[in-house]
Amino acid sequence: MAEPVIQVEGLSKRFGEVVAVGGVSFSIAPGMVTALLGGNGAGKTTTLGMIMGLVTPTAGSIHVMGVDMLKNPQAALAQMNFSSPYVDLPGRLSVEQLLLTYGRLYGVRGLRERIAELARDLDLGELLKRRYSTLSAGQKTRAALAKSLINRPRLLLLDEPTASLDPDTGDWVRRYLSAYQERHGAAILLASHNMVEVERMACDVLMMQKGRMVDRGSPAELLARYGRTTMEDVFLAVARGEAMPALSEPVA
Repeated sequence: MAEPVIQVEGLSKRFGEVVAVGGVSFSIAPGMVTALLGGNGAGKTTTLGMIMGLVTPTAGSIHVMGVDMLKNPQAALAQMNFSSPYVDLPGRLSVEQLLLTYGRLYGVRGLRERIAELARDLDLGELLKRRYSTLSAGQKTRAALAKSLINRPRLLLLDEPTASLDPDTGDWVRRYLSAYQERHGAAILLASHNMVEVERMACDVLMMQKGRMVDRGSPAELLARYGRTTMEDVFLAVARGEAMPALSEPVA
């Protein structure tokens, strides 16, 4: 079997007396779109932050593409990237300056050509000279998406990638991400509250509640297990602790 692109074992994070993530273990196969679901405070963003090396775990281990992220994160970071509408980019820089800056940080070869390619794919041509702070929410999302793809990552971590977007723009972003994943064989770990997004994009779903992993399966498997007709109903059942099914084996 192919080596997991992400392998997490016993991952925990405490902030004082608060347990944000408590003993989470899971693995993600290469080339898969996996959704990470849970209500506010479930530990999704903290988990993503630890995988990216932005948050130091209290306990546990993280391996990304075989690299120990607690010992040598630089060996994997060049093949990863991240996007979130809640992490603002430097507003005084133009979109082009942002992409040049991040492209240089990642050591992207043929950087000007790569920026031109992304500008064409993401319809950023007219925005390249504009300051990031002057963009609309949808334009910022496309610019941030370009930043997250500048290094052609093998692993893309996304936190609510279509939040605050109108349905048409959100659908466009989802289709673009799915096409990128298929074209490059990239793995995507997606934290989202948009259940339509999860059903359309993800083939695997991790369910978190109060800092712990409580269930896992494909959208179809979870719908059948919970006896629900939509992922939104499954999400609500888990968030409210309603009639959790007994699992035959631990979540991994």
